[in-house]
Amino acid sequence: MQLSETDKKRFTDHLKKLQLRPTKQRQMVYALVCANENHLCADQIFAFAKKILPNLSLATVYNCLDSLVECELIREINFGRRPTRYETTLGEHAHFYCNDRDELHDIELPKSIREQIISILPKGFNLETMNVKFTGTCDCHD
Repeated sequence: MQLSETDKKRFTDHLKKLQLRPTKQRQMVYALVCANENHLCADQIFAFAKKILPNLSLATVYNCLDSLVECELIREINFGRRPTRYETTLGEHAHFYCNDRDELHDIELPKSIREQIISILPKGFNLETMNVKFTGTCDCHD
């Protein structure tokens, strides 16, 4: 699993800020999250990575994910008690979780929706981040 030159530079730069080494395990986990738009969970990442790094442990995958989140290279997505998923899309957007397919989809939010949400906040509340999640069913990929 190879990273693009842009992703490789981003990877090393972000790790350097926290004085973390760019280990092959971290790079593998990051590459898998970058290459997969399906918002993988740790178990899925582990299954893919284990094929390439047979001595890799699930604990190492979790440690890599934690450091990549801390470095702001990836983001965690949580939907209740479901397994945490990971993505590299860090800009503001919403997520739709399809219950039938166990799939997570990115939903772009128009600027006007963000502005409407800000407008309904009580006086003195300042929005820093917004996390919009939808759950339901979809007929994607039929």
